This record gives sequence, C-alpha cells and structure tokens, in this order.
Amino acid sequence: MLLPVSGLGMNSTMDDMNLIQQAQRHHLVVRELGEEIDLEIGPGDDDPSFANTPLIGGPQEPSAEEHDETKQTGMVSQLSNDDQMSKTQPTKRKKKVVKRWREEWADTYKWAYVDVKEGTARIFCSICREYGRKHRRNPYGNEGSRNMQMSALEEHNNSLLHKEALRLQMASKDKIIVEKPIYVKALMSKTAGSIVEAALKRDPHEVEFIQSVQEAVHALERVIAKNSHYVNIMERLLEPERMIVFRVPWVDDRGETHVNRGFRVQFNQALGPCRGGIRFHPSVNLSIVKFLGFEQTLKNALSPYKLGGAAGGSDFDPKGKSDNEIMRFCQSFMNEIYRYLGPDKDLPSEEMGVGTREMGYLFGQYRRLAGHFQGSFTGPRIFWSGSSLRTEATGYGLVFFAQLILSDMNKELKGLRCAVSGSGKIAMHVLEKLIAYGALPITVSDAKGYLVDEDGFDYMKISFLRDIKAQQRSLRDYSKTYARSKYYDESKPWSERCDVAFPCASQNEIDQSDAINLVNSGCRILVEGSNMPCTPEAVDVLRKANVLIAPAMAAGAGGVVAGELELNHECNLVHWSPEDFESKLQDAMKQTYQRVLKAATDFGYQKESPEALVHGAVISSFLTIAQAMTDQGCV
Repeated sequence: MLLPVSGLGMNSTMDDMNLIQQAQRHHLVVRELGEEIDLEIGPGDDDPSFANTPLIGGPQEPSAEEHDETKQTGMVSQLSNDDQMSKTQPTKRKKKVVKRWREEWADTYKWAYVDVKEGTARIFCSICREYGRKHRRNPYGNEGSRNMQMSALEEHNNSLLHKEALRLQMASKDKIIVEKPIYVKALMSKTAGSIVEAALKRDPHEVEFIQSVQEAVHALERVIAKNSHYVNIMERLLEPERMIVFRVPWVDDRGETHVNRGFRVQFNQALGPCRGGIRFHPSVNLSIVKFLGFEQTLKNALSPYKLGGAAGGSDFDPKGKSDNEIMRFCQSFMNEIYRYLGPDKDLPSEEMGVGTREMGYLFGQYRRLAGHFQGSFTGPRIFWSGSSLRTEATGYGLVFFAQLILSDMNKELKGLRCAVSGSGKIAMHVLEKLIAYGALPITVSDAKGYLVDEDGFDYMKISFLRDIKAQQRSLRDYSKTYARSKYYDESKPWSERCDVAFPCASQNEIDQSDAINLVNSGCRILVEGSNMPCTPEAVDVLRKANVLIAPAMAAGAGGVVAGELELNHECNLVHWSPEDFESKLQDAMKQTYQRVLKAATDFGYQKESPEALVHGAVISSFLTIAQAMTDQGCV
C-alpha cells in the first residue's frame, strides 16, 4: 500500500527550475519501451525536492498545453548535446515520465511503500520497514537513488532475509486481521439464540469457537425447548474451567532466541480427568484451541470412557526445525504446563504437528520436573504395553464408522470411490483400511495442492507416499513415478468423482464452493476426520443435497478409545494382538454409532436425515455432561 507523501505545492516556475536542476545533477536518460516507460537516473545525491513532490498525480486531466508538450517530448528519442536542449527537453520529459513511472509502480510493487525519512522520500519494504543498504545486497548505485532502491527491493524481495521476515509476519497473530464476518445461523428458538448472542458478546473475535458453538446450539434446539434448565448448563459449559496462555522462549541452533505463544485450555472435567491433543502450527491461537477443547469435550463424553476435554498447542512451526530445536522448544513448553498435568488432572495426546518425537520430548521433560513416572502421556511409544494400533486407531475408526452407515443402507465400501484430504497419520491409515475393505481411495492432499491417482492407491503406493512425507518432499514427486496420477497446485480434491469423502486435513477446509463440487461429483456420505472440516455455508449446501454427514466427535472417537485402552491398567496386563485390538475398536465404534442414532430418534430426527448423526452426537454428549454438572452443583 502506498502512503502519500505530504508536501507543499510548487508553482509552475519553481517546479521547472527544480526539475532542470535535478536533470543536470542526475543526467536523466529516457528510453521508449513500447507502452512501458523506463526511467533511469545516474549516480548522484538525493534530491530533497522529491519529498515535496506528490507520488501519484491527481485524477484531473492534463491541460492542453501539457498535452502539446507531451507530444513534442515523444518525438525526441535521445537528448541533444546542445545546452538549450538539455535545459528544456529533459525537464518536460522527466515531468511526464516520473508521473507515469509512479503510477505503474503503485500498481506493481504492492509489497513496497514510500515514506519520508529525514526529509527525503524513501522506498521501504513493507515487511522489513527498511530501505537502501540497510536491507539489500545490491552493491551498485547511490543509496537514495530511486531506481537503485527499486532494483534493490526487487532483489531483496527474493532474498532469504525478506522471506524470513514474511514468515515471521505470517506467524504473528497480532498482525492477522479477520476480515470475514462471523456467519450467524438463524435459530428457531429465541432461547437458543440467546446462548449464541451471549457467546458472541463475550468472545466476538473468536471465529472458530463461535462457529463450533453455533453448530452445537443448533443441534440442541429441541433439547433446550423441552427443558429450559439446560440453558444455564450450556452457558456454564461454554466457559472453559481453565485457560492457560504463556510464552515459550527457546534457542535455535545458531544461538538466537525466539518466543512463541503456548496454550492449554482445560474445558470441562465434570466426567473425569481431561484428555486432549497438543497442536504445533503457525495458525494456532486461543480461538482455535478453545474450539478444539470444546469439540474434544463432546467427543470424550460420547466415547465409552467418561473423560473431560482439553486442548492445547502453540504457534510454533516444527517444519524445517532440527531435532535439537524441537527438543528445546518442547522442554520450554513443558516447563510452564507440567504443574497442570497428571493422571488425575490432564493428559495430552498427539495432534497436528505433534508426533512420536514431540511427545517423547514433552514426556521426558514432564518426568524430569514431576519427579516420577506416573501420568505418562498417550502416544505410540509412551507408556507402551502391547497395543500396537494406537496411531492407526483414529483413521481405522473413521472407516469402521463409514462401514456401519453403509451397512444400515444395505451397502458396503467395496468398489466405492473415496476422496481423502490430508496426508498425515490419520489420512494414511484411512487409505490403508479403505484398501482392506475393497474401496478405491483416489486422492490425498497437502498444503499446496492435491494428488489424484485414477488407478487408486495400494499398499505399495501408500508406502511410497510415506517415504515422500518422511523426506519432506512434495506430493508432486509421486506423479513422476506413476504416470496415471496427477498433482494439481492450489486446488482441493473435492471436484473429483467420488462416493464417500473423508476430510482429514484441518478445520474449515471445505467451503461453500467445495461443497457444491462434492455434490456435483456424486458424493453421498461425508465422514469427518478432522474437527469441524466444513464451514457453516458448506454444511447448508450438503444438507440441502441430502449428503449424510458423520461428525468427527462420533466418527473420530477411535483415538479416545485406543488411548484409554493403553492407560487402563487391567488391559495393560495383556499383550494385545492387532486383531484383538481391532475387534475392541470395532465394538467401541459400534456402541458410539448406536448411541448417536438413539439420541437422534429420541428427539424426532429420522434415521435417514442428513443431519441425524450430527444432531444425535451433540445431544448424546451434552445430556451426559449436563447430568454430571447438575449432580455436582454449581462448580
């Protein structure tokens, strides 16, 4: 964005005199380049009068006299050596060319701006807020020369310094402004609407949290209409029991200090100690952590094990960091929250950006600070005692849930085309189990685009995909090996023809246009692998098209089940085989599915309704939590 440079206006005579002096000092050269005009200024001192010259001419049309002067100027292609020509032609030529150059510059260089520094107009980088030699590697020309500054900024824009500054700016939550207004659904009940209004009034800028609240309240309208007592329960439930926000200082391998922001929200412990993931991603803020904690609270209440819900994380990005840097960050993160953790308080688990390595570092520092081995975290190698499907549980559970839905329709997964988003642990295990059931998974995705294989993935291809991700390569490399595959940049997989969709990437990955593409692609069932993957507008499109939605709080309960099986002392006395563990997981998912359907039918939702599973899951979870909160009093 260009900032206007203030200055006093000059009359025509003074303007001509200044331009003559500037032309003599800078040896102005003008070249005709078709429609573009190139301005070159030779080496020389800065012109102080540039600070008092408007950057972009006003919208008024040039006078007839100026128009004639422009015509005369355009007829001359080169400056004459004659003294009179050097005083007249360059003056008028530059006056027009500078104006044209600034207008083009204003449209082209959006990442730069002009400001006055010590009485002189300078061209600044919008990211670094620096100019001239302070931020460039260009050794040529005078620091204040405008064309030299422009070439320096062009080079700087591609430099590592600029890219690092841009990354830090994107990671800073204080500089991110949410321009999209919060989408408020129309509710049938004024009582239910008052709950959403109270949440909006209290947390007006927490977009993700407000969205999850609206979806829950919309599902609970019939429950609240039957018993107004639930209004007070819901208002208490929507305020977390404890929110911990703290700084996380850490030192990189070069010895430089960095600071990130850490979060842990213990949302509700009415049913038992908290369980919930830790997410490391630059987008993490309090709104996202609260939304994740609220969703986890409902998910845990729906599982066979009575647990409270929590979530946490940091805006730290583990990508591109060394093992030592990640270890130092995890240790600093744990230094603050260890006092809030324990087997009877809160146990964290894996989430986006947090895997085996991160959980190991976190637990090691926790054990060191707590001074005992109790309260081990849930993870594939932490407190390991034989259950070998911990990492697979969530992805496998999604496929088991989809199979239960299809069984009620007298159908099966075999032969169905399935679109999967994401390429992390959950997405890969969804692919594995879909292949085992005879389905045809055709897509995966990453942050830059998606990959489609018309022949479908098999176990060998999944192994190749894992190797690509382990080496931090792009999914584009897959298409170099398999000719029938193609990678699409800056796109999502929802326009591919499919019968079942498994969004497993992140929240709000499916917007309204994506939902329309899904409907047009023939999708009839959407199984949520990530929390809240659809925007409210997308949900409306899918429901109107009768696309059945399996909510993440029910379909994604496999991870909760596996974690509790690992932490259950009775189960740990037995060495679970993969077959036994999978059988236990299937039984747990079947119980969850039945509870959801029963709650939906009890409140008048038809089993075939596209919103039956969503509403049934929220109703069943809420009623379980509400009963516990009522029994325990106002605490």
